[in-house]
Formats: sequence, C-alpha cells, structure tokens
Amino acid sequence: MKVEKLLIIGGVAGGASAAARARRLDETAEIILFERGPDISFANCGLPYHIGGVIGEREKLLVTSPEMMRRRFKIDIRTQTEIIAIDREKKEVVARNLANGKEYRETYDAVVLSPGAEPLRPPIPGIESPKVLTLRNLQDMDTIIQRLDGTKTTAIIGGGYIGLEMAEALVERGMQVCLIELAPQVMAPADPEMVTPLHQELIKHGIDLRLKTSVTAFAEVDGQLEIELSDGKPLLVDVAILAIGVKPETKLAAEAGLELGKTGGIKVDGHMCTSDPAIFAVGDAVEVADYVTGLPALVPLAGPANRQGRIAAENIFGRDTVYNQTQGTAICKVFDLAIGMTGLSEKAARRLELPYEKIYVHPMSHASYYPGTHPLSFKLLFVPDTGRILGAQAVGADGIDKRIDVIAVAIRAGLTVFDLEDMELCYAPPYGSAKDPVNYAGFVASNALRGDVALCHVDDLQHPAAGQKLLDVRTPREVSLGTIPGAINIPVDDLRDNLGQLSKETEWLVFCQVGLRGYLACRILSQNGFRCRNLSGGYKTWTMSVQ
Repeated sequence: MKVEKLLIIGGVAGGASAAARARRLDETAEIILFERGPDISFANCGLPYHIGGVIGEREKLLVTSPEMMRRRFKIDIRTQTEIIAIDREKKEVVARNLANGKEYRETYDAVVLSPGAEPLRPPIPGIESPKVLTLRNLQDMDTIIQRLDGTKTTAIIGGGYIGLEMAEALVERGMQVCLIELAPQVMAPADPEMVTPLHQELIKHGIDLRLKTSVTAFAEVDGQLEIELSDGKPLLVDVAILAIGVKPETKLAAEAGLELGKTGGIKVDGHMCTSDPAIFAVGDAVEVADYVTGLPALVPLAGPANRQGRIAAENIFGRDTVYNQTQGTAICKVFDLAIGMTGLSEKAARRLELPYEKIYVHPMSHASYYPGTHPLSFKLLFVPDTGRILGAQAVGADGIDKRIDVIAVAIRAGLTVFDLEDMELCYAPPYGSAKDPVNYAGFVASNALRGDVALCHVDDLQHPAAGQKLLDVRTPREVSLGTIPGAINIPVDDLRDNLGQLSKETEWLVFCQVGLRGYLACRILSQNGFRCRNLSGGYKTWTMSVQ
C-alpha cells in the first residue's frame, strides 16, 4: 500500500528522525508532525549542562526549528498541538490546538508514535508544590533556571543520569546540593562496586549524599521547602528537583487499543510496527528486546530512538529494515569522572540466573610515563565456557568512552574475550598503551578460560571456605596501608624462597593491589603443586566492593 499521508505524533529524537527520513524516501507524501510543545527537536541530554552554565547559549540546544523543517523538508509542522485520540477504524486522529482549545480530525495512511517518556511523580504528600520541579524539555529547563535565581540550597531526589548531571550542574552554579537516593547506590543500572568512585567524587565536591533514604513528604514552610525523609531527619531547601526515573508515555496508545508489552511500553515488532499495521512507534515509549538476553526492556536513550525513527520511516515507505535490538550503551559524566556501560550487568545476570564469569582490571588511561594519565577501573562479563562477551562497565577520569565503545562493537559482532587479546587499537603515549585496557581485559579473561589461573572474587574472600586461607603478595609497605583481614603476607618477589611456609593441604586465595602480581604468584604456586586462586582486580576491587 502506498502511503500518501503520514502523521508523526511527537518530535525530538524519534519523531524528528522519522519525519526527515520519510521525506528523503518520498518527495510527494504529505507528512504532518504534531508536537505538544513549541520545539520539535532539541538536545534534551544537554539540558542540565545549560542549567550549569557549561552550554551558555540556549539556542545551541535547538537541533532544528519548525521553520527549518518546513522549508528544507516540506513537512507540515504543528506545534502546540496535542493528539488526544486515535480512531483506528476510521484512520483518523483527534487533534487539539493548545493555543485556542479547538479540536479537529486528521486522516492518515500511517502513523508514527513518538510520545517519549514522562518523569515519575509518585503520590508523595506535597509533591505538587511549585518548588518540586522535574526536567523533561526546554520549558522545564527555563522554569528551573528561573526558580534557582537567588536560591542557595537544593535537593535532588534520584541518583540516575538526570540526578547526577543536575547535581553537578547545581554545584557549578555555586549551590549547596543534597542528593537523595532510595537505593544503596547511585546509577542503578551499574554494579555496586563500580559506582563507589562516583560516591567519593560526589562527596569530594561537597554534595550531601543520602543513600538508602526516601522522601515521605514535602511541605512549604516560611517560603522554603521542607522534605521529610525516611531516616527521620527533615531537610530544608529552597527548591527540589525530582529525578527518580521516567515511565513510557503510553496513554494515547493504550486508549487506542494498541498492545502494550510486559514492561509497560508500547509493543512493537522488529519493523517498529505496533499491533496495528498502520501504526508504528519509536523512542522512549516502546518496549525493546535486550540485545544480550533477548528479553523485553525499556531503554530510554537518544541513540536507539534516532535509529528507530529512521527504521520506522523506511518500513512505512516500502523498505524492509529491522531494528536490531538495544544493548544499552551509555556514559555519564560526574564531575571529573565518567562511568560507562554496555550490555549485561552482573546484577542483571544474577537476577536472570544466567551463567557468567567476570574479571576486573585497573590500568592507566594511557602510557603511565606520559603526563596526564589517570587510573580507570574496568569490569568485563563473559560466558564461562565460550568466552562470549556479555557486558562491560568502566569508571575513571579519561578514556572511558573509547573502551566501552570497543566492547559495544565486540558484543554486536559476537566476539569473545580471546578476540580482545588480538585487537589492534590506537596507540601513542598520549592516548593509550601498547597493551590497551581492552587487550589487558582480554588477556586476564583468556588466562582464566585457558586454565592458566583460577579466579576468585570478593565474596570468596569475605567468606573463605574450610581449607582456604588468604595470601597477600604485596610489599610490607602496601600491607601497612591496609589489607584483607586474616591474610598472611609474603611478597611475590620472595615467594619462591618461602614456599615452605605454605601448606599444600590449603587452597590459597591470593591477592595483590590490582591482580597482576597475584597472577604471577599463582603461576609460581600452581607449578609447585599448590592449589590457589587469584582475586580478580586485587585489593583495589576489594576496597571498591566492601563499604
């Protein structure tokens, strides 16, 4: 069926991409894009950075304007217009002009839904106070900047991407910030030990970090906002930013009788088509399949939304293009650190009861002898028997993005940890090392799979089994600064001369600072008839894990 009239409901990443791609594919089709707000395409990921002053000009957040879309793509742009109903039988939508309240109907051959996700606002007493703000669009950003003028104290509720970015932005504005998070960690998609450096970074920059704490009520008191907390300690601030997450905006789809998925998002097939063959859906409102597990997921990220918009348009205009699932590759800046992730986390693997092995490495971001290098912590998950890569997380001050990007591509390509050993990556002292952290992770994981060393992890050292003992192979000076309780110390360089001190009836759980000397010690021990296992990531991983 030839599509002569396409309606796109919602702009930003998914809707605007669908509109532009549709026009490139069909010069004659009538394309109408409806948007409730005044802006059809803006950089919503950049909103916190304008609030903090890093992006100085508001106009830089406008990806394109309605005027440009009309002129360049011959698209009928109708801003300040809300679609309030879809009549699937008549193939019509009911539109409401928000400027004058008038309603009218518009026919269609095909529809692309791109309603996005809306901030969660749980039924907490007092949450409707004008001092409790959320951030979704440019108008929210403008309101926040206006309300912050002349204020000194603020609370951010939620430690996800928006919460962390807003915390940094408000500190940049010279404000006192309290960050409240119900979970025992910020950045919920990451594993707990990988966010330990983020907690330290937030505190270092003066943020009052309240973990395992929830808000029970808001109340305005003498011009300020009093926040009642689950720990019984009330907090008095000038304004609060609610950033506890988002939910797919599916009201229109549900009322139209479109099928929703298990996660609550709009259910679509690989062509981004809903349960109605004339209606497609893209962006934060849709349920996707996780690339690693194949299970339903909600992944509100701009990159997938852009690709989905393009793919929906291609299928509407006769091409057979399939969206190849979402693997959740993301990165977040937290002051001088960044945390990046892709694929499966250990938390998710445990929850799904999937078999996995993991390793940690803590290399430098580039050659240690070149100025400006920084340590990074890198975690890799893989299938225990084949070595197929499942996911990765990294945290540090430099080089996080390029390492996670390499692993993201490796996951897409179905590569294994053995392939990481052979990767030829950019090297010059200012940018990397001859053994890149990605190679290094491949070496460590491959050594374990080949049987060169048996691994152990923090949980094993916290609760050693009968017949196991801990062996610290660092120098006495390092040990004096802290060690794992119960460990005996024999430096690796002295190990061969002191094997008589160790019992072959014992399995030795060996550790050093980051894992390399522990590996060397295990090679010595195993070739001398001792049973041993090396703590992946060493004492540094222990300190990140045990808080």
